[in-house]
Parts: sequence; structure tokens; C-alpha cells
Amino acid sequence: MNTDAAVRETARRAGLLVRWTDVAGAAREVAPDVLRAVLEGLQCEAVPEHAGLRTACCGQLLVMPEAAGAACWVDEQGAALPARADAQGRWRVPDQPGYWQWRRGDQQQAVAVAPQRAWWPRGTLRGWGLSAQVYSLRAPGDAGIGDSAGCARWSELLHRHGGDALALSPLHAGMPPGPGYSPYSPSDRRWLDPLQVSLPQVLPDAANSVLGGDEALAAAVEAGTAARRIDWPHSAAVKWRWIRQVRQWIAAQAPSQHAQIETWRAMQGDPLRHYCQHAADRFTGSADDHAFAQWLAQQGWAQVHATLRDEGASIGLIADLAVGCAPQGVEARTGGADLLQGLELGAPPDAFNPLGQAWGITSWSPMALLREGFAPYLRVLRAVMSGRGGLRIDHILGLLRLWVLPRGADAGQGVYLRYPFDDLINLLVLESWRHRCVLIGEDLGVVPPGMRQRLAARGILGIEVLPFARNGARFLPAPQWRRDAVAMPSTHDLPPLAGWLRGRDLRWRARLGELADLPAALRARASDAQALSAVVGGEGAPLDARALSLVAHAASRLALLPLEDALGGRAQVNLPGTVGGHPNWRRRLPPTWDADSADARVARLSATRRRAGQ
Repeated sequence: MNTDAAVRETARRAGLLVRWTDVAGAAREVAPDVLRAVLEGLQCEAVPEHAGLRTACCGQLLVMPEAAGAACWVDEQGAALPARADAQGRWRVPDQPGYWQWRRGDQQQAVAVAPQRAWWPRGTLRGWGLSAQVYSLRAPGDAGIGDSAGCARWSELLHRHGGDALALSPLHAGMPPGPGYSPYSPSDRRWLDPLQVSLPQVLPDAANSVLGGDEALAAAVEAGTAARRIDWPHSAAVKWRWIRQVRQWIAAQAPSQHAQIETWRAMQGDPLRHYCQHAADRFTGSADDHAFAQWLAQQGWAQVHATLRDEGASIGLIADLAVGCAPQGVEARTGGADLLQGLELGAPPDAFNPLGQAWGITSWSPMALLREGFAPYLRVLRAVMSGRGGLRIDHILGLLRLWVLPRGADAGQGVYLRYPFDDLINLLVLESWRHRCVLIGEDLGVVPPGMRQRLAARGILGIEVLPFARNGARFLPAPQWRRDAVAMPSTHDLPPLAGWLRGRDLRWRARLGELADLPAALRARASDAQALSAVVGGEGAPLDARALSLVAHAASRLALLPLEDALGGRAQVNLPGTVGGHPNWRRRLPPTWDADSADARVARLSATRRRAGQ
């Protein structure tokens, strides 16, 4: 691998895109030194042609291994169907979705057969819902970190106005909270974060009894609940102390309930045991504490989802799947060769961040996925879809290619790594069908040509965000928004619409020294506001309120209103590319707000969507 030409050839064989097109449409070529550095972190062993699990759509033709004799398809219950080949020796897969075995003589091949399109609730034509940063919610006894009990008042609002969904920020088991905490840098995506579930909701008697017997803990819970912003390390310590004491109380005072929890724990088997052993430490608690905390989290979110569905929401809770995990977390430590080693994920320069991003997280090796029959991927999909009505896949572009760079390198020193897109999408759609789970793919950033059309063809909704729903300087009118998408006024990486119109993000960038000419940027944003006003029309009402009507009228199959926009807020949840300068992932919803105004915004959204769907 001495010459540059040899490096490029090796990179191509390893799945690296030596040439790519940036967000401005310009062709780029990756430097040989960057390729060398990334190749050192890749495992480039050969994968047998028919190794592990193959995937297909219903009725598709596949070439199978050479064998003699009659062939059959065997389903998951062991029932067999005759298998037939065409004149070219290709075998038609069954018309019924599921996990099948093709068998002929001494040869067999596992095949996952997916439907053409992901699940969607029948009769939901123009659905709508709310989206929430769970940790930002407020409820009595949350100790400073929003939790499942904080969903109650928003579930009531959805029910009152006939909403379909409540989309949540990631609920993955988190890293020990510190200054750079992010829900998109989890410890393990297969398990839940107990800090974001309510003890008083799931175990009211035990939770209140513990507080009644520990005045210091009760005072800490009360002080955290009243805090304006989240102090992650402090509030996490308080919540874990409470969780440990409640577990001990249950064991001593409620033997029948303790037995039920232990039965659940035994049913989870080795996966839970291994997770708890690796998650246990002197700050959070023992493996027993973590097992109890996982039961608690499962119960809490199951209750929230069941309430939403019982009250008429056609989708219910929508979970959020992070694109990767922390390299020092449990998933990475137990995943071993399944994950990229010495590399981290990020993004090249795009509309969100002109400098690019280095996320400090890792994900699966594409070679390992093929070698393992996609088992690591399926374990995560099943964990996050279980007990949910929808799944948002963060950076779904990563199922086709991921921007990878040597750990600690500058964001621009990366290269795209290809993934087995068709296989990953087939499995995603199949699991959606099995779990009755809507699929949403966050398809923002540098989007490869045809990507959005390929996702739409499989019933996976993209995301249309108002500031980017435009053709050059012209904002798109509502009928021109993508039908196979979720319409939103903002995301967690943008200010709420009211803040965006006023350049809140630009002022923060200037404050952090990332924007040289703030006046020019504000003038450009003012031009954006004028262009938006020309599309939404109307007079008298504030522009952000009128612009929400554009989202409500969008042709998109689903519209989601972030709670920050529902409350007319301006502060940004996360400023991409920053760690200490901006209070990322620490803002809480205000203790009080204009409930009538928020109710009116939601009512207008609901009425508009209902009329459009008739």
C-alpha cells in the first residue's frame, strides 16, 4: 500500500468512497493520507458469498447455493412450502413476510423476506402529533431530569385534539452524565435510560415511602424538580440514590411485587445479565440495581404508550434510534469486533454545520454485520421498536454510507464508508411490519441522489423542516412539501421557529466566535423571513404563528409540532458542533407557560390536518 493508486484501490475494495459530492454539488476526492488512516481502523476480512442472513422483498428472485434435489421454504413455525426456480435458476421467495429457510439437499440459506412498504396505521391520512425532549419535561418528583410522568399533560392535550403520536428524544441507556452529555451518545441502544422514567408513576407507594423516610433525599428531589436547567451529574446521583432505596424497599416490604420483578429479570436471560454487569459502578449501583432500573423503565414507557393508544392515538409513542454509541459505553465494550475500532462517526460540512461534525461515537462495522447475519442490527431494532408505535432513525443516510474519521481527527479528515443498504432497509421494513411500527428517517444533510425516493418507495417517511423546505430563496407552498415525509417547523438542531426567524442560532454562533459577520447573516435571515411571509400570507398575527399554518397544511403524511414551538419558545435545544459553550441538552421547559396559547396552536394544527385528510 505504498503508492497512492494502491491506497485508492484498497479503499474501494473496503467500501470507502474515494470520490463524493458535497452539499454544494462540488465533486471531492479524499486525500490518500486520510484513506490510509481510516483503512487502519477497518476490518477488511472477506465475507463468504452466502454467509449469515440474506434479505429480499416478497416475491423477489434470488440465486441460491448449488445443490441437488427438491427444494422448499420453511417458515418460523417449521411449516414447509415447495420452492421453485425459474429458467435462469433463480428462486422466488415467499409472498408472506418473515424469516424463512431455503432448503435443498444438504444446503440451506436463511432469508429475511420483507414487505414492500413499512407499516402505516390504516385510516390515518394526514396524521399529526407532538415531539418532546423527554429530559426537558416537568412533573412532580422528577428530581431535575424530565421523565415519563412529564408526558401526561401532553398526552391529555393530544387526546383532547385527536392527535396520533408523541415522538420522543432517545431513551437509550446513557453514559454517566457529565459536561458533554448527549442523548445521541448513549452507552447502549439495546436498553433504556432509567433516569428518564418516573418512580412515582410506576411505584407510587414505594417512591413516596422512601422519600418520607429520607428527608435529605426528599429535599434534593424537590430542589432538582424546581431547577431551571438540568445539572446532569447532580440530578443523576439523586435519581440513582432514589432508585436504589426503592429497590430495597420493594424487596423488604412488597415480596409479591419483588417476585414479579425477579421473574421478569430471569426471563431476560443473559443479555440483561451481561448489560447489568458492565453497567454497574460505584456511582450508579450494583448489577441488581441496574436490573431493577431496567424493569422500572420498561414499565414506565409501556404505561405511557398504552395510555396513548387507549385514548385513540393511531401511532402512540415514536422512539428515536441514535446512529451510534459511545466507544467507552456498554454496547461498544461488549460488542467487540461488531463495531468500528479506532474510528468515529461524523458529518462533512452541510447546511447544519459549515465546518462539519465529529460526533465521538462509533457504530457497526459493515463487514461484521454481513459476517454476523445482521444480528447486532436486529437486536437494536427489536429493542427500540418493542412497545412503540413508531421509530425515528437518526441520520438514516448512515444505512447507505457513514462519514468516518480516525478518532480525534478533524471532521474534514473523513471519508464515506458504504453499508449494505438494501439488506438494512429490508430488515428495517420487516421489523416495522412485525412490530406495527411507523418508520421515520432523518434524511437531512448531504443526501445522495435518489436516496429520498428509495426510502419513500419502502414507506419510510423523510423529514421536511420548514427552514429547509425551499427551492433556493423561495419557500415551498404547502402542497409541494413531500408527501412521504414528516412536516416540522424545527428540529433539536435548530432553534424553535420563533428563534430561527430572529436569528437566535446566528447570535450564538457569533458569541462563540464561529460567525465572522453577524450583521450580514442577520440580514440574510431577515430576507428569509420576508420570503416566508410571502408564502404563508396573512396579516396581523406574528410570522412564526402564520408559518406554523404552513406546516399544518403540508401535504406530508405526518406533521409533528415540537413542544418548544407549541409554547412559542426561542431557545435552541442543541447547537451542533459545540460542547461547553452552549447549554446543549440542558434546557427544561418553563415552569409555567400560556396554556391557552399553546392549546390554541395545537387546536389549529389538529383542525387543519383533519380537514386536509377528509
